[in-house]
Amino acid sequence: MLKVKEIAFSCYAVTDMTRARAFYEGVLGLVPTMVHDLGGGTQWVEYDIGPGTLALGAAPGWKPSPDGCTVALEVEDFDAAIAHLRAHQTPFRVEPFPTPVCRMTMVSDPDGNTLCIHKRNRG
Repeated sequence: MLKVKEIAFSCYAVTDMTRARAFYEGVLGLVPTMVHDLGGGTQWVEYDIGPGTLALGAAPGWKPSPDGCTVALEVEDFDAAIAHLRAHQTPFRVEPFPTPVCRMTMVSDPDGNTLCIHKRNRG
């Protein structure tokens, strides 16, 4: 039996690391904590967010997909986040909507990967 302790990281495949970093750092405001160029067209960037890590990876044959696993980024101010994303012409895959426990929306990164922008109703 596996004894999983935590999720080490979540990763999105990207085709153009420079363009991806411009979005994740310039639009989303994330700060890289690890950047590696491993040669042969393989690149890796990590962003520590709270106790978790979001990574971007570029490698030959590794393709982005809007239908893969989705990371939900918890934001402080949902309405301000939506306005910021619209101002940066970020494509919305699913318009903002409420649930009994949160508000969320789905947006696309420059490679078409889906990101959830999320705000819990509590505190």
